Amino acid sequence: MKRFLLIDDDIPTNYYNSKILKKVIQEVDIIQLDNVQDALTYLDNPENPKVDFIFLDINMPEMNGWEFLESYKSIPKGMHADTLVIMLTTSLNPFDQKKAEENPFVNSFLTKPLTKDKIEKIINT
Repeated sequence: MKRFLLIDDDIPTNYYNSKILKKVIQEVDIIQLDNVQDALTYLDNPENPKVDFIFLDINMPEMNGWEFLESYKSIPKGMHADTLVIMLTTSLNPFDQKKAEENPFVNSFLTKPLTKDKIEKIINT
């Protein structure tokens, strides 16, 4: 079973992403969170199941995706060692893409919306 953590302040986006993931992947567990702090709390708790994939939005209030990645460094490595982080954003800013490519935690930079092809590419990577 694949476990996804969706971090996006836009509830309809999380809902849509959840639906398409369930449509494409047979056995999937999805955790939807609408803010970075809740995501960090979830990931830092060893009692919570480890996630395989994180879909992370960039532009969110309070803490954005970049601030999440900065805090993500302090989470014990065993809690995120095999987790793939995918920036999933509406940003077309080349600076954001370059910054994502240079971040050691980011595995991929995708623009919304999430599609079947994008999911299959991620799963097969």
